[in-house]
Amino acid sequence: MLPIIQPVFGPEEEAAVLAVLRSGWVAQGPQVAEFERKLALVAGAQYAVAVTSATTGLHLALVVAGIGPGDEVIVPSLSFIASTNAVWMAGATPVFADVDAELPIVTPESVAAVWTNRTRAVLAVHQLGVPCERGVLRHMCQERGTRLIEDAACALGTLVDGKPLAQGADLAVFSFHPRKVLTMGEGGAVTTDDAALAERLRRLRNHGMTVAADARHGNAAREGFAEPAWNYRLTDIQGAIGCVQLDRLDAILVERQRVWQGYRARLHARLPHLRVLTPPPQVRWNVQTGCVRIADGKRDAVLKLLNDQGIGARRGILAAHLEPAWAHLPHVALPHSEAWAHDSLALPVFHGMTGEQQDEVVAALAAALS
Repeated sequence: MLPIIQPVFGPEEEAAVLAVLRSGWVAQGPQVAEFERKLALVAGAQYAVAVTSATTGLHLALVVAGIGPGDEVIVPSLSFIASTNAVWMAGATPVFADVDAELPIVTPESVAAVWTNRTRAVLAVHQLGVPCERGVLRHMCQERGTRLIEDAACALGTLVDGKPLAQGADLAVFSFHPRKVLTMGEGGAVTTDDAALAERLRRLRNHGMTVAADARHGNAAREGFAEPAWNYRLTDIQGAIGCVQLDRLDAILVERQRVWQGYRARLHARLPHLRVLTPPPQVRWNVQTGCVRIADGKRDAVLKLLNDQGIGARRGILAAHLEPAWAHLPHVALPHSEAWAHDSLALPVFHGMTGEQQDEVVAALAAALS
């Protein structure tokens, strides 16, 4: 089976994990702190707060933004279910916005179309690593006294006009799931430039404790609990892996771009009319997911044919309002979201993928389409 993606692990990650195991400190501690320092630099933020997943990061971002029961949060239906679930976790009501016809991202127009007097935040998803118009969305939110929270789960390494995608964000959330370009098995992080928000995020991930575990170790500091909270701590084992992954991130991104350029050339030659995801020219895309669109309702049949031949393709993006968990939620017409959900297909893109393997995928895709 050609995998949809595979983690890029080597002897450096093995050595980092072994060092943590031998240290006797495996819970959140110095390796997580170092990972946060490195991630903040890469993300272009003042602070990074590591958590157990992007889902828990989105939850905490909404909490520190003051979102709760009675509030509405605008969120694209076209996203992994966690984007909508996080709004529910905060006790608020998701309000689905449509996406662009050609790019899988909300637009200022689609957000404005569903804005109400109960809107307290916009959760904008940089889907597949492709950036939203965050400058316009941020201005909209500032004018209306609401928060813009950026779901950058897929977007680590994407640059816009040469700058990190979430630089200057009030709150941005990243994922380190195995399908992401950087992984530690599971994990997430929230970045911000606001010191007070960062401090509260650190408390909320640790039961609301006023003194972190590593600060309590070996001294007489007595912890207090400032508010009810959660256990969303990352381990130092994961932090150590993340540090190594950040050191090799540039090389990972270069390799993914090499693979995708090879794909694009082959797809253009064999299937010139196929719609291939193409971010705007000012974007250096991280190639989170190699996405194409299969017309005429053929996506599921094509996907099955590819899987039957050992090609680990997947459906591209789901739409939450089409899933049983959220089908009950009232919403406006979402034609572009439904089109993306029905026709998007993710192709295998992984480190070290050869030209012969790309030829195999493209030939199988061409045969399935014929």
